[in-house]
Amino acid sequence: MARGLVGCLVLILTVSICCTASVFQPISDSHRSTALEVFAPVDGSYGSLEEAYEALRTLEVLGIEKKLDVSTATCGNVAKVLGSSSSDLKDVFYALKVSGILKCKGSEDVLKGISSRLQAGAKDANSLLDFYYSVRGMVLVKEQSSGTDISLGDAEGIFRSIKALSQSDGRWRYSSSNPESSSLAAGLAFETLAGVISLSPSEIDQSLIQALKKDILKLFDSIEKYGDGALYFDEKFIDAHENQGPLSTTASVVRGLAAFAATPSTKLDLPGDKVLGLAKFFLGVGIPGDAKDFFNQVDALACLEDNRFSVPLILSLPSSVISLTNKEPLKVKVSTVLGSKAPALRVKLVQALSSGSKGSSVIESQELKFDADSETHFWDSFPKNFDVGKYTFVLEIELQDSELEKAYITEAQTKVPVFATGLIGIDNAKIAVLDSDEGSVESQKMLDLSKDGVVSLSANHLQKLHLSFQLISPSGRVFKPHQAFLKLKHETQVEHVFLVANSGKKFEIVLDFLGLVEKLYYLSGKYDIQLTIGDAAMENSLLRNIGQIELDLPERPEKAPHPPLQPADPYTRYEPKAEITHIFRTPEKRPLKELSLAFLGLTVVPFIGFLIGLLRLGVNLKNFPSSAGPATFAMLFHFGIGAVLLLYALFWLKLDLFTTLKVLAILGVFLLVTGHRTLSYLASASSNKLKSA
Repeated sequence: MARGLVGCLVLILTVSICCTASVFQPISDSHRSTALEVFAPVDGSYGSLEEAYEALRTLEVLGIEKKLDVSTATCGNVAKVLGSSSSDLKDVFYALKVSGILKCKGSEDVLKGISSRLQAGAKDANSLLDFYYSVRGMVLVKEQSSGTDISLGDAEGIFRSIKALSQSDGRWRYSSSNPESSSLAAGLAFETLAGVISLSPSEIDQSLIQALKKDILKLFDSIEKYGDGALYFDEKFIDAHENQGPLSTTASVVRGLAAFAATPSTKLDLPGDKVLGLAKFFLGVGIPGDAKDFFNQVDALACLEDNRFSVPLILSLPSSVISLTNKEPLKVKVSTVLGSKAPALRVKLVQALSSGSKGSSVIESQELKFDADSETHFWDSFPKNFDVGKYTFVLEIELQDSELEKAYITEAQTKVPVFATGLIGIDNAKIAVLDSDEGSVESQKMLDLSKDGVVSLSANHLQKLHLSFQLISPSGRVFKPHQAFLKLKHETQVEHVFLVANSGKKFEIVLDFLGLVEKLYYLSGKYDIQLTIGDAAMENSLLRNIGQIELDLPERPEKAPHPPLQPADPYTRYEPKAEITHIFRTPEKRPLKELSLAFLGLTVVPFIGFLIGLLRLGVNLKNFPSSAGPATFAMLFHFGIGAVLLLYALFWLKLDLFTTLKVLAILGVFLLVTGHRTLSYLASASSNKLKSA
């Protein structure tokens, strides 16, 4: 790949406290941990060889391919595909891809047979994908076979056939019957033509290669751009065949350019800013959650880094915030796009421009120190005029060895936004009550804003409240925070917020209560005084309760506005409610216990009379059935009668009417069945006796 292809790849870390900005970082350990989750196999294997290749390729680039043991099952699938004559070109292509990573065992005879199939496929191909799978498959066979000279017959004719699918805008068609052009297809075409050149037994006509280079430059004319400088390729149409996003499309183009630039006797010159924009696009994606996007991101970045001309270096900051209080140094790390260690180099701080001072220079050229353990360069010698706030650091990277410039490339200068924080001094803080007419001080107290105060003041509507303080930065300058507010909170929870303005070297506010009586809703009483000072660069931002002031205001006129209703605390809705107590009425007088027992005895008298009546009637068991079946029903019938009597007793002692009726309904059905069977038997027996008589 030519020097222009790999280009200058120095990441500009744009960090802002107040607004969101793009942050570009090289591939990190977070990518590796996520990759193990995204590409985890199911039951030790993947759904297809294409998925297996994308997973293995991603893990291989990240250096963690050995953490997943899928070689046994996957190599078995590879052997099935390569050993079957009915496998299509796509499956054969990905089987060879997987075999190249896992080093699956296969005989030379199998590879020779596959090579013959691929040559025939390239000869009979009528679409770009057929050419791609056939030609790139032959390249893989050539790489995996030993001692075999594999070449492509009629390579120049195949080159022309593929070139015929190119369009005037640099895009390519998938087939001659498809009029739509595609940027993703252009990447596949570049990669396929690179394979044709490497497999050609003789040199390809240079006019064809020059025409291909013009197509590449035309393709870059249609490149898209984000606001952060990231560049990408996208499709102009989406149909049933073409449904690829910018990540897949851009990755395809990068792979194609990398393969074409790596072919022998090929030199490709591309603008360095274009390649820088492509790198920003892939790094700006973050960590994709989709397996396909993850593969395209990592594989494209590997193509930008793994080349035989020059490797781009990335400048990044582990932290863009410097604490002047803790003497935290500015740390700069330089690495490759995949986070690998950079060669020996020097990092120089050329300038530090203060945003608050209209871009004035804070420091001139100074070389950063190097920490070999953390592989970072750092700057800790802060000048006296270095203060809190926003800065733009201008950094340069210089390779220590001139020979390294042939293998690595960096950007000339990199501008990095940095934010410096520190402790802000609060001096001469005082609060006073002034007379309205003369402005004389009636009462004044000094404040210690490092802790909550217990100031107690009193004033009427003819007086004023005056608060003032000074804010000093670490370098002794006047510090202007983002916000400074004074709040008065009435005992009825009505709040009033006032802005504390800056007047020269100090902050002060004067509240004229005569002009504020209507805003205060004529509410007399105690007001809590609260001061808020905050800023992103201020490490000791505060929210402080100063004390209280007792205000004596006039009575509210009839037409004056009422204070707003305060919202109810939602937590009170779920607080324990007040206990509800209930007093029952005085119970009615009841009869004596002896009288109740006597009445109970009278209720038993009818039952005793019933038993006596049975004895008088001469009840006996002569007619009780003797057969087993009728005897059983008779016993159950009498058992049911006993159960009804027991139910009456329970109703009297414990059960309510509804429960009693439910159980009685069940027992009634039981008695009906058993009684009918019993009485039927008795009637039948009586009839038989009459007949026999």
